[in-house]
Amino acid sequence: MDVKTTRVDLHLHSKFSIRPSQWILQKIGCPESFVDPMELYGLAKQKGMSLVTITDHNTIAGCLEISHLPGTFISEEVTTYFPDDKCKIHVLAHNIDENAHVEIQKVRENIFDLVAYLSGAGIYHALAHPLFSLNDKLTMDHFEKLLLLFRNFELNGTRDVLQNQCLRLILSSLEPATFQFLSEKHGIEPHFPEPWEKRLIGGSDDHSSLNVACTYTEVQGEFLDPEAFLAALEKAPTVIGQGSGPQVLAHNLYAIAYQFYKKKFNLERYAGKDVLLRVLDRFLQPNTAAEAGIISKLHVFWNRRRRSGAGSRSSADIKDLFRREALRLITDNPELMRFVESSNPVPQDLEIKWFEFVNEVSNKVLLHFANHLLDHLSGANVFNIFHSIGSAGGLYSLLAPYFVSYSIFAREKAFSREALEWFGARKPQDDPLKRVKVAHFTDTFHEINGVATTLQQQISAAMKTRRELVVITCAERDDSGFKGVRNFLPVGVYELPEYPEQKLCYPPFLEMLSYCYENGFTHIHSATPGPIGLAALAIARILKLPLYGTYHTALPQYAQCLTDDTAIGELVWRYTLWYYDQMDRIFAPSRSTANELIQKGISKEKVRLFARGIDIERFHPLKRSRTLENRFHLNGGGTRLLYVGRISREKDLPVLEAAFRSLVAAVGQRVHLVVVGDGPYLEEMRENMKDMPCCFTGYLEGEDLSGVYASCDLFVFPSTTDTFGNVVLEAQASGLPVVVTDSGGPQENLLPGETGVIVDGSSVQSLFEALRNLVRNPDRLREMGKRARRYSEERSFEDAFETSWTMYRDEAEPAGVVLDRVI
Repeated sequence: MDVKTTRVDLHLHSKFSIRPSQWILQKIGCPESFVDPMELYGLAKQKGMSLVTITDHNTIAGCLEISHLPGTFISEEVTTYFPDDKCKIHVLAHNIDENAHVEIQKVRENIFDLVAYLSGAGIYHALAHPLFSLNDKLTMDHFEKLLLLFRNFELNGTRDVLQNQCLRLILSSLEPATFQFLSEKHGIEPHFPEPWEKRLIGGSDDHSSLNVACTYTEVQGEFLDPEAFLAALEKAPTVIGQGSGPQVLAHNLYAIAYQFYKKKFNLERYAGKDVLLRVLDRFLQPNTAAEAGIISKLHVFWNRRRRSGAGSRSSADIKDLFRREALRLITDNPELMRFVESSNPVPQDLEIKWFEFVNEVSNKVLLHFANHLLDHLSGANVFNIFHSIGSAGGLYSLLAPYFVSYSIFAREKAFSREALEWFGARKPQDDPLKRVKVAHFTDTFHEINGVATTLQQQISAAMKTRRELVVITCAERDDSGFKGVRNFLPVGVYELPEYPEQKLCYPPFLEMLSYCYENGFTHIHSATPGPIGLAALAIARILKLPLYGTYHTALPQYAQCLTDDTAIGELVWRYTLWYYDQMDRIFAPSRSTANELIQKGISKEKVRLFARGIDIERFHPLKRSRTLENRFHLNGGGTRLLYVGRISREKDLPVLEAAFRSLVAAVGQRVHLVVVGDGPYLEEMRENMKDMPCCFTGYLEGEDLSGVYASCDLFVFPSTTDTFGNVVLEAQASGLPVVVTDSGGPQENLLPGETGVIVDGSSVQSLFEALRNLVRNPDRLREMGKRARRYSEERSFEDAFETSWTMYRDEAEPAGVVLDRVI
């Protein structure tokens, strides 16, 4: 025999419900929900609800429209406040009449007066979405008072699954002693006995008709009148449904906007005339046959004469792009068309399909926008640059529901975890607040440079020490087998005319945002200020996460060197300073780099030095081999000079060429120059040095690279633009003295006169004299090499990684050296 049950969605909203988070809807341009009460009644019945009620905000008009129908009762969601600071709270009041509604409105401004009235009148009431801060004022003190004021708490269908889970844990962990303490602390006496015994109800909190009864309350027994049902809730109701996520909320916001503009512009008249509108109608009002679309006013705007002015023109460009790309996507996707034309019920994962649709269309629009911007930037067309940037506002508006939704859910997660700790509902060792999980964004991971090398070493160290570190990048390759790396396929790729080897990849932003939210990162770190770095900045802001940045590369100097244009150098400086000024902390690899940032206007309080180390096992004098003789046919005695790095002009390699030519003239053929690396200057340098004792190996890695290091005698690094210089430490770990310049960070990675020599930057004569003096003194060269090895052993990468990781644990004073102490 089947057991009878009664099911009710205790939290539904109709067209009479002014949205609680009105500012959200203002962002997408509509003020309220437009779901007809009769439609809600029918949908609730279709979903198997035994009784139907509507909880509009501070009104019962929607309920009154269906009150003549069987199985209905009147309810409302009451907006109330703590009187001292106006912290906003929502309370569900069920099975009331018109007189009770009038009395509720009289007392609702003060939560204590409201609860006293509801309790005295015997009205069943519950606290709606208890861990959701409606106006950013909810604190643990408020929540403690709410525990004293309410017996019934709602598990809300539009709130985060984690929030509902946290609420269950907290309420199940309460004890009598807790309430004795709270009552004395706040001076509040509960209106009900055994206040530690809480009841849970469920409601969908649906404003759009898309998620009716996604969460509902079920009781054993068949109750056809509201009084009996509500009385049964005092026993052991069951909540069906877990909660939702930001994609669901965003989908609802799009749908609410659609319904509003559909009515406002009477878009029914376009039914059947536009493929795009049919698609959007299927996604955003799947329970009707009407044909319109999300932010449907676009249909009007698309065909309206464009207004004059750059602002209006920018917005129109984005709308036209959006429409064109959406139509192309629909045309090229037969599966999507079948979904639109189907008469089957909409799938359960409609919000996922909508996310995929918006993501793909917005990626295409982003590709057009970004190419347009960079083309004008390359051509220094300032006015068109501003026009392109203005167009970004239109794209932002189209994606605003996702940005707002992810931001709200991230904030809710943080408060819910805080509540868990506050009430001791989780053991200290399981406390999520103690967990550190870092998303490290970079535009360069597979390239041959110090940034990529450092990140690869950090991944290895993190896995060895069980740290939660994920490098997030974007490249045209599959990194599925590379542990610790999440590579997103780019929306598009832009090749810089001045630097064709360096490509800018446009990231799929919504996918990255969703990934970071779902994986629960606690910190965002940006290694580079390119498109991926900009994505990191936006994601950190949306998810309310601390944002750290590492200044690895002297981009302004590189830009000026490559373009030979001081204006471009200044423009890149302005962008770089703006970007890093958005960070909570900036980590500089050297004192000189930190000083430069501060002198350019970055706040001194933001800048920290951080430890950098070297793999002292990988690079070791014992790795000496015959690779140079056997593979590159370098024979004979003499002193071997080594350069390792990118073969590019910005590394000041013409200075090295001239200095080495003078050295050969001074000491004869007793010296050899070994050049390891690849880059745009390689062929020109090879041609310049074809009459010199010079060996070009190309790019080397692994044992080949460490073997070449250990098989040479002196390392020379003429660059004046490097912020750190990993290769300088690698050489010393391999037992080589080093020669560096007095510009940039490499000069800080040696002991002057003991493990290396510092020369004047960009000076052929200074570099030549230093090389000549060392080559003519082989005994000193050997002693400096031994000292270099001992020095590098004090700078192991493992120790440096441990030191740097602690910076995430203490945001007030991250690990590293505070600049006041070193500058």
